[in-house]
Amino acid sequence: MSRRAAVLGHPISHSKSPAMHTAAYAKLGVDIEYSAIDLTAETLPSFMESVRRDAAWCGLSVTMPLKTAMVREVDELRGAAAHLGVLNTVAFEDDGGSVRRVGYNTDVPGIVEAVRHAGLASTARAAVLGGGGTSAAAIAAVHALGAVHVDVFVRDVARAAEARDAAAAVGLSLSVRPLAEAATAVAACDLVVSTFPPRAADALAEEISALPNTAGGVLLDVAYDPWPSRLAEAWQRHGGKVVPGLEMLMYQAAEQIRLFTGREVDAAVIDVMCDSVGLPRRVF
Repeated sequence: MSRRAAVLGHPISHSKSPAMHTAAYAKLGVDIEYSAIDLTAETLPSFMESVRRDAAWCGLSVTMPLKTAMVREVDELRGAAAHLGVLNTVAFEDDGGSVRRVGYNTDVPGIVEAVRHAGLASTARAAVLGGGGTSAAAIAAVHALGAVHVDVFVRDVARAAEARDAAAAVGLSLSVRPLAEAATAVAACDLVVSTFPPRAADALAEEISALPNTAGGVLLDVAYDPWPSRLAEAWQRHGGKVVPGLEMLMYQAAEQIRLFTGREVDAAVIDVMCDSVGLPRRVF
């Protein structure tokens, strides 16, 4: 029986996940049809009810705005998802004749691996842009990279509950600051993770462009369409190193594929995943 998997979110037409997953499954020789499904938090419960009645499903990738809403739809949370209360992956596991839906957060290892591959093994001064579901994974990732404090810059300081909860969950000191204060502060950081949606950091990019060329840290910009983002361009012009969001997406997708198939994702699979979205291949 052909199995099914999908990425869920809204909007979702821009997602590169179908290309990456489809290429990986073809290389692995497994019969999984992977699609993109546009869902909001309001339509998610009815969709998940239909999934429960269909034995073909083996996994779901979850993106905004569903990373918190999906927590109510799974049977168990494991790993970082259990600590953060935010997930981006649902794996379907056989539980003695029934199916158990298990939530994971592969964004955390995806960010960590992308940053380490950029040459930053640890961070002493880190910042996160944005306070939503993906920021929770970014906070856990900077903690895994050795940070003891993180500054989180948001457009509305009253709406950063997920970021605050994530920092408390991993034991990381956190300051929530208005985005208007970000430009000079992030330029002095050795790691910045932007979790803003496309174009949301354009004004910050202009502010950074007006600063002296002092940025020397690593910027991981989770947004990847359009690419390069204005923030990435400004950061690179000012001497910093940029990690594209597609690279983080690839790392987190590789972990999802392992969870959905039970197969290891080796360098040959990574190659076809990179080729599928035009991501330059490197030595992994």
